Amino acid sequence: MEHFYVITNPTKDAELKTACLIRDYLIDRGMTCIVDEGTKKPDRDGYTYKEQVSGEIDCVVVVGGDGTLLQAAIDLADRDIPFLGINLGTLGFLAEVNRTGIEDALDKLIENEFEIEKRMMLCGKSFHNEGIKDEARALNDIVITRKGSLQIINFNIYVNGQFLHRYHADGMIVSTPTGSTGYSLSAGGPIVEPKAELILLSPICPHSMQNRSIVLSPEDIVVVEIESSRDGENQEVEALFDGSHKVSLCTGERIEIKKSEKTTGIVKLSKVSFLEILHRKMSD
Repeated sequence: MEHFYVITNPTKDAELKTACLIRDYLIDRGMTCIVDEGTKKPDRDGYTYKEQVSGEIDCVVVVGGDGTLLQAAIDLADRDIPFLGINLGTLGFLAEVNRTGIEDALDKLIENEFEIEKRMMLCGKSFHNEGIKDEARALNDIVITRKGSLQIINFNIYVNGQFLHRYHADGMIVSTPTGSTGYSLSAGGPIVEPKAELILLSPICPHSMQNRSIVLSPEDIVVVEIESSRDGENQEVEALFDGSHKVSLCTGERIEIKKSEKTTGIVKLSKVSFLEILHRKMSD
């Protein structure tokens, strides 16, 4: 690798010190490197100046944590560029390099001593009566949750056009294996090896005995259809893509979720297995 782009979270990387350290280290060794502050730009989607990420960029180095890397992956999903996460917070599953290991990690990138894991993404397409309402991708999950006042959501789940179940719950999490260690886990979902390809359905606080997660194949297409409330009133919910991109849905509308044609490349430098990382997290 020779050409790098750095995205940083300025709330964790004060005065961009870590991002500038990375840039200077790479340039001193004959590489090229551009730093993007990673802050919200007015009148722009996401957190990245996408036009700065040229086709010659070999790797995007993301400074902050798993959340920053998730946002960068969505912003640059069309670019097919791998990501290396520098973790400035607690131990993460995506951002594997800590502060003390930055220079060693950069040396490995320069010397091409790494592997790239291809992670499955989801594509969510919402519909109203007039057709397509919104479309976006997610690396972790798409969460359908209540909007505004505390209320139970009534919705129907279809898989490949076949009715599966009618839920009364606080919401539904549709997750990838990468997202299985996030919100899905908190809702009682299973932990899945991140390189696997499958779709997880996990209801959020279901108001029934049907609280089991469901594991589907990556070829399955999931549709969540919003019903009216129990008293017949219009329901308003939100679909959140990796906790950032939002789309509002109401009674009669639906969202179709399936495996995306795009994947996210995650640079893996260490030989530490997912199971070892999981052991550390579970021992905290």
